[in-house]
Amino acid sequence: MEEALKIQSLVIYPIKSCRGISVTQATVTHTVKHKSVETDVGFQWDRYWLVVNYKGRAYTQRVEPKLALVESELPKEAFLEDWEPTKDSFLVLNAPGMSPLKIPLTKPSSVAEGVSMWEWSGSAFDEGEEAAKWFSDFLGKQSRLVRFKKDTETRPSPPEFAAGYSTTFADMFPFLFASQASLDQLNTLLPEPVPINRFRPNILVDNCDPFGEDLWDEIKINDLVFQGVRLCSRCKVPTVNQETGVPGAAEPTETLMKFRSDNVLMPDKKPRGKVFFGKEMVWNWNLTNTEDKGKKTIKVGDTISVIRKIPSRAEAAV
Repeated sequence: MEEALKIQSLVIYPIKSCRGISVTQATVTHTVKHKSVETDVGFQWDRYWLVVNYKGRAYTQRVEPKLALVESELPKEAFLEDWEPTKDSFLVLNAPGMSPLKIPLTKPSSVAEGVSMWEWSGSAFDEGEEAAKWFSDFLGKQSRLVRFKKDTETRPSPPEFAAGYSTTFADMFPFLFASQASLDQLNTLLPEPVPINRFRPNILVDNCDPFGEDLWDEIKINDLVFQGVRLCSRCKVPTVNQETGVPGAAEPTETLMKFRSDNVLMPDKKPRGKVFFGKEMVWNWNLTNTEDKGKKTIKVGDTISVIRKIPSRAEAAV
């Protein structure tokens, strides 16, 4: 008998492109907007913050790989479903050569206009001068730390893939799933193995076939139904050593190109030089069988049921 699919690990990334926090449980949230339009925003605390340059544009590891060295710490109780921050609740940041920085979790009073990330621009909370100096000193260039303004801003996911869904400062979609078996297979082909943190998934799955997550169209964890959106195409970030913040020249991208490129997986489609690792997903709150759809908690060890698959990788959205 096959072993059931299980959640092996959960990771929250409070600041976009900075180091993640491994947690035993995480709360899935969505927000009810004006006119009763509901939007998906992912895990509580995931990519709520963003480091920006003097023009308000996002910094990520693509251009600032040193961000991998910034460690975040949240109160343990922050991952409980009904917890609310107090004036004594902080996001604490550490980085090599820097003193710890404490960011209050209560709502900031200052607002930054003209914040932009990829296709989105809008306003965000500004975390103040101390945080700005801390990141400016660490990166060696003018920087500020901003927080997503969930009460007034919406950052839609691409509607051609997930109409009606949104996220905070994640790349495009609120959830990234990957499997241990996929990593294990890749590592058998690499000159030197890499850890899963190169790919920065939120949810790592055990007992899955290698790259079995590619075919997930709909899965269920407890009462929560997640919809597969598309295969995750990878930028240069997986080449960045997450322990040193130093980018490598080629791996693991070069090896992935040999068996995980669009040219290999989708031979009938026009090749665009992309490589894939992981599956991007949204929480389909319309299919959640519960009266309270506001927040839900999933835990390490929870079972994953695959409800529906797509027939082949060649038909996967990319």
